[in-house]
Amino acid sequence: MTEHYFNALEQKIDQMLQRCDQLEQENRQLREREQQLREERAQLLQLNEQTQSKIKAMIMRLKALEQNK
Repeated sequence: MTEHYFNALEQKIDQMLQRCDQLEQENRQLREREQQLREERAQLLQLNEQTQSKIKAMIMRLKALEQNK
């Protein structure tokens, strides 16, 4: 009977170790995805700033053209 309990315990430990490995892998993947998203966000923010600057410059040119008429 003791052997049966040790075998059951060993199986549960193996399952827990497998689950731990799986969670570590998922965690690693999530961290990589988070980093990718952070980089993408930074690029989008930079693009947004550039676009805003271009739009402001166009508005200023249009206002200048309007005043010159």
